[in-house]
Amino acid sequence: MSWGSRLHARLRSRSLRWLSFYPPYLGAGIRVKQLPGPAYRVRMAATFFNRNYYGAHFGGSLYSMCDPFFTLILAERLGRGYEVWDKAATIRFRRPGRGTVEALFAIPDERVDEARAAADRDGRAERTFAVEVKDADGDVVAQVDKLVHVRKKG
Repeated sequence: MSWGSRLHARLRSRSLRWLSFYPPYLGAGIRVKQLPGPAYRVRMAATFFNRNYYGAHFGGSLYSMCDPFFTLILAERLGRGYEVWDKAATIRFRRPGRGTVEALFAIPDERVDEARAAADRDGRAERTFAVEVKDADGDVVAQVDKLVHVRKKG
């Protein structure tokens, strides 16, 4: 890895630590913790700003807490030779979310290698990743599926 690539990765990783202070996340009470891997643990406490009429988490806030992470992880893992963006998403609400909810985002090495190989072979690839949002008791509040598009640069 060249000096420039290492610097770019370091700056990008450093900037992601501040994702909790992104205004929509800050207002919704969403907190992001970067884990090794890279992986992310995202938590959202129930507040006046993210509860619906019935006192459960607003569905838009539940989706928002899940929005960018698979794309960020894949882009970081694939490196600068690839473009990565979200293409589609589906959220299924399983039960009302009250209190603090949490989601853990990580992509296994095999899935990253599979996306890289497909993009190298075909110029582009699409992969679906899923995450469960769980409450403090471990019950699934929502399941989010993200279709991520990968394209080899150049």
